[in-house]
Amino acid sequence: MPWGGLLVLAATAFTAVTTELLPSGLLPQISRDLGVDESAVGSLTAAYAAVIVFTALPLSKFLAGRVPRKILLIATILTFALSNVLLALSPTLGLAVAARLLGGIAHGILWSTMAPYVARIVPVASMGKAMAVVFSGTSLALAVGTPIGTMMGAVLSWRTSFLVLAGAAAILGLLSVMLLPSAPKDARTADASVCKAIKQPGVIAVATAWPLLLLAHFALFTYIAPFIRAAGLPENATGISLTVVGATGLLGIWIAGLTADTYPRKALLVSIAALTATFAALPILGSSWAGNLALMAVWGTAFGAIGIYNQAAILRAGGEHRDAANGLTVVAIQVGIAIGAGYGALALTVAGALLVPLAASIPAAGALAIALASRHNGYDAGPREKRLRKR
Repeated sequence: MPWGGLLVLAATAFTAVTTELLPSGLLPQISRDLGVDESAVGSLTAAYAAVIVFTALPLSKFLAGRVPRKILLIATILTFALSNVLLALSPTLGLAVAARLLGGIAHGILWSTMAPYVARIVPVASMGKAMAVVFSGTSLALAVGTPIGTMMGAVLSWRTSFLVLAGAAAILGLLSVMLLPSAPKDARTADASVCKAIKQPGVIAVATAWPLLLLAHFALFTYIAPFIRAAGLPENATGISLTVVGATGLLGIWIAGLTADTYPRKALLVSIAALTATFAALPILGSSWAGNLALMAVWGTAFGAIGIYNQAAILRAGGEHRDAANGLTVVAIQVGIAIGAGYGALALTVAGALLVPLAASIPAAGALAIALASRHNGYDAGPREKRLRKR
């Protein structure tokens, strides 16, 4: 196991997700400094997500086989540094959006490249564990990176926060030169296409269920503050709840690292069922501190584990076209996140803040149904599960 390289990639995931989410936490400061409405500053997040949707697949397909994966990852990490520097130095909203577009391109390439790269540099039997290490950076970004960046922006300035992120990315770029191993070349994936990937049994199931889970997650995550207020909890419960979700996500990733290579199907089904039940129970039990924090902990643990199980599932289902299959899910996930925010807004308007979690449980239940139906293709059993069946 190339532990040094995996830790660099985990830190890169941390930097990427913090970069993606930080403008939301610094929205008032950016608005005042650039002299624009807060609603206009929202374009920094919208543009970032939109460019991922439109560029991730074509760029990853064009670059596959043309640029060595290690070099592509290094270039992507350094592009994050450049994007954050340009954003920190932007005097106008237009230039800030342009800097975010550059970061969004890097983000799409990173997530399209990183998981297939990890699958090539670790033993097949250890892929789940390796994914857990790398993607722990995403939960750390939610639990630690975004809150610290937001606090730094409030105390110093929002520009300082992005300059610090740029410095971190630059250091990671240098470390990646030394620590990332060269991935073995796989000629079979050179001509991989999305059309060929879709024809692989199980790809459609994973590429549908996974975005549904992101849709459910962000429908509630985006509007957690209105729900907390409607549940009768104090305002500071919002920050505490989000911290619990992010922190327990690390527990979920650790659990997934232990089970993704041995009991992937059972563990995934339990995680999705727990997430669905948690969302459905929040309107009833989330009005007390004890109930709220307990359910937030289950939410974070289940969601942290689900990402690892799905990442391993799409790589296995994609087979020799796993690069294209992974790129497809990168785009589908971004679409799920975007729709999730809109779906949450619709639920907030139609049903009220208290019932937003119940609305989020509906797409989660849909994902559970897909996973249950995909017993042999997509979400199939792991080695130990199959041996237990034969007994």
